[in-house]
Amino acid sequence: MRVFAISDLHLDYEQNQSWLRGLSQTDYLQDVLILAGDISDRLSILTLCFEQLERRFKQVLFVPGNHDLWTRRDEEKLTSFDKFDRVSELALNCGISMNSAHYDTLSIIPLLSWYDFSFGQPTDQLLQTWMDFRSCEWGSEIEPAGITQHFLALNEAVLQSKNETIITFSHFLPRIDVMPSFIPLSMQYLYPVLGSSLIDEQVRELSSSFHVYGHSHVNQDIMIDGVRYFNNAFGYPSEEHLSFKKLRCIYEC
Repeated sequence: MRVFAISDLHLDYEQNQSWLRGLSQTDYLQDVLILAGDISDRLSILTLCFEQLERRFKQVLFVPGNHDLWTRRDEEKLTSFDKFDRVSELALNCGISMNSAHYDTLSIIPLLSWYDFSFGQPTDQLLQTWMDFRSCEWGSEIEPAGITQHFLALNEAVLQSKNETIITFSHFLPRIDVMPSFIPLSMQYLYPVLGSSLIDEQVRELSSSFHVYGHSHVNQDIMIDGVRYFNNAFGYPSEEHLSFKKLRCIYEC
């Protein structure tokens, strides 16, 4: 059995959908896929994604990203918490798991998350341009730190999991030093909305040896303090220079 990882498919783009439909229907039937969020805010496109992947893999493990919880195009007046529930129900109905998976000596554990400005305080530029601030609706004056705490609390039931090898995954970054040094200063204003250092606390509590994340659209494979951090974001069609545009195997047993 092999474990593959990918994130940020952004299937609102037809070019990305064509890649998905072109995936082999025979090569991965004994394999597991980690799908680390940001598929689409449209439930119809999420359904397309889930159905296409479910028939190609032994098991697909998923956490939603920020785009998946946008509500601006929903006909119903949903909060993003409601949208999370809808996405979770859709995944279940399509045979996609948002729960921990255990395979003999290997456990793969999803960590729900958000960002909390622990990587820096947002600038006026970020507050004015970051789409989540207009496309998510949390139903009250809840701050990002409160959203993060809500989702991290949902992970507490799995934090005592033990196995010989543990792979964890989240959509958001668990620490800011996974970002490569080549990121220009002009783009670092985005860092406050990339993730939360509290995610890494849960990664460490689980004694994870491998953590998969998405969101940044910057591919990465780096070892920090005994944990391998890995990002394989598919990204937007224009991001050929940043991404591999293919599945990548991260583990085999």
